[in-house]
Amino acid sequence: MEKRYLVLENGSVYAGQAFGSKKDVYAELVFNTGMSGYQESITDLSYRGEIIVFTYPLIGNYGINRDDFESIKPAAAAIVVHEIARRPSNWREMMSLPQWAEENDLPGLTGVDTRALTKELRQEGSMKAALVDEVSDEVFQALKEFDPKHDRVEQATTKTQYLNPNQGVTVALIDFGLKNSILRSLAKRDVNVIVFPADTDAKTILAAHPDGIMLSNGPGDPQDVQEVLPVIRELQEELPVMGICLGHQLFAMANGASTYKMKFGHRGFNHAIATKGKDRMDFTSQNHGYAVDRDSLQDTDLIVTHEEINDGTVEGLTLKDHPAFSVQFHPDAAPGPHDAEYLFDDFLTMIEQNKQGEK
Repeated sequence: MEKRYLVLENGSVYAGQAFGSKKDVYAELVFNTGMSGYQESITDLSYRGEIIVFTYPLIGNYGINRDDFESIKPAAAAIVVHEIARRPSNWREMMSLPQWAEENDLPGLTGVDTRALTKELRQEGSMKAALVDEVSDEVFQALKEFDPKHDRVEQATTKTQYLNPNQGVTVALIDFGLKNSILRSLAKRDVNVIVFPADTDAKTILAAHPDGIMLSNGPGDPQDVQEVLPVIRELQEELPVMGICLGHQLFAMANGASTYKMKFGHRGFNHAIATKGKDRMDFTSQNHGYAVDRDSLQDTDLIVTHEEINDGTVEGLTLKDHPAFSVQFHPDAAPGPHDAEYLFDDFLTMIEQNKQGEK
């Protein structure tokens, strides 16, 4: 395999062997601690514009299958692994990860000391990086000038409204970079879903006569999507709301809170979450580099409902006197534990209670 280099903005260089696409990549470098679920992660639109370092030492051992896509194409800018599996084996496998990466223009790097690389990212934080054929002054200069902040939501959202039909209540889902697993979780509950582009106004959404509003996950900095905040405020006055991941951050901002960039974020499937006021602990799937600032909640009507037990990150919020809540983690999992899937049922109960109240 051809030799290539991962160059970090702090000057570190990691050599490895290329697989998949051979194009140069400049992006934010982050790490994922999941032991499986690489296909879902690579196609999760929350990873748009990021190079994923997988901490698990062997990636690709069960290949790529038809069932585990979270979007049609790779969302990640590139992937870095310690060892790429050459001979995957699984009854659902349709091709190997290197084959799929090559077919879908996804650059990969194997043979990297991902343990050392992850330790560096934990110590110094997520940073800009380049995947290139040669290390040169031009690469470092390009890294210095590269701005990873751009409107990733605009690139990730659907361009047209569409329907995921079922026989139950109707939920309007605003797509900031939707995971297919959210649609699957709602379909399993017979929810009729209308998916709207991220820039849709409240009047258009309400004209579809939904029973509830869902704010999806998505990539990037929530500060880049300020225009949706008045839309959320208008919708929450009319209907029950549930936010997930980026949707959680935007829900918080719409109600007066602020967000901040985390040092290296939460990206994995084993994050323990405590539910405040209840004797309940859930393991959750997470993928975020930004979080809600706890101090900013003091003068708002937001109440913290969930916390990450290791670092105290705000993981869930509810709004006083409104049927509206949000969570930072993924109750839909995919991959990861399904401990928090009950939140979809809570949302549907909230919708039914709201409908009863209208009668």
